[in-house]
Amino acid sequence: MVGAPRTTDKRRSTVPRDLPDWLISHGRHWITTDEIAATLAIAVEQVPPIVARLRRAGRMFSPTRGGYVPIPAEYRSWRAVPASHFIDSMMRYLGHEYYVGYLSAAEVHGAAHQRPQVFQVITDARLNDRSFDRVTIEFTTSAKTGTRPTTTVNTPTGTIKVSVPEITVLDLVASPAHGGGLSNIATVLGGLLGDGLLDVPRLAQLATDYPAAVSQRTGWLVERVATEVGVEVDLAPLDAIARARLKPTPLAAAGSRTGPFNERWNIVVNTDVEPDL
Repeated sequence: MVGAPRTTDKRRSTVPRDLPDWLISHGRHWITTDEIAATLAIAVEQVPPIVARLRRAGRMFSPTRGGYVPIPAEYRSWRAVPASHFIDSMMRYLGHEYYVGYLSAAEVHGAAHQRPQVFQVITDARLNDRSFDRVTIEFTTSAKTGTRPTTTVNTPTGTIKVSVPEITVLDLVASPAHGGGLSNIATVLGGLLGDGLLDVPRLAQLATDYPAAVSQRTGWLVERVATEVGVEVDLAPLDAIARARLKPTPLAAAGSRTGPFNERWNIVVNTDVEPDL
């Protein structure tokens, strides 16, 4: 019959009002428009009004067009769920490389003294930041996303990819605005060093894929923080990278070009760094 609604399956798994609870009870924490149609045995065209009602009721939300997340009872006052519960599914759905980075990665590694106000994701795509009441995702674009080492971390709904501690530090030093400034980054560094989570030789190896100035600033910070937390580290590999750069580098890229000169790291110390250790 011409013009009849298209359905994908005549057998309905659940009814529309019970869809979120049915998904959660079956271990499904992400669903697409086509999958909803198949699950409810309805036409794809009938899905939007159903999910609109569920969204108004705070039982489901959509972090991206065509993708939906059921909200368990404990998060219904949020009208969303923590970003770590759906970011992997969303990025797979969109077809983009990603990893959780910056202070969000530091929190996963236990090195953030305070919970970040936004969930920071590095991706190879240009994506707009998005906010769902209490949940805000901040995207940063990097062409090297797919080549950075990551670790897989379990979440209540699956797994997420998180930058390894060494990449976390290098990314923070390369983009201090994403880390709350150098003093806060030094605090994160102190947590990683104090817990034995930072492999400094590996840090130096991975630093070769960043601008030399990042290696210089990282070396200065590691030396400063290691002394404060009483940890001995082998700085020779980072030292070699710093010495290869002839031009002095300001510690704070956006600061003045004047201040005490640190010969070892070829750094102009143009700002105060006061970690909370």
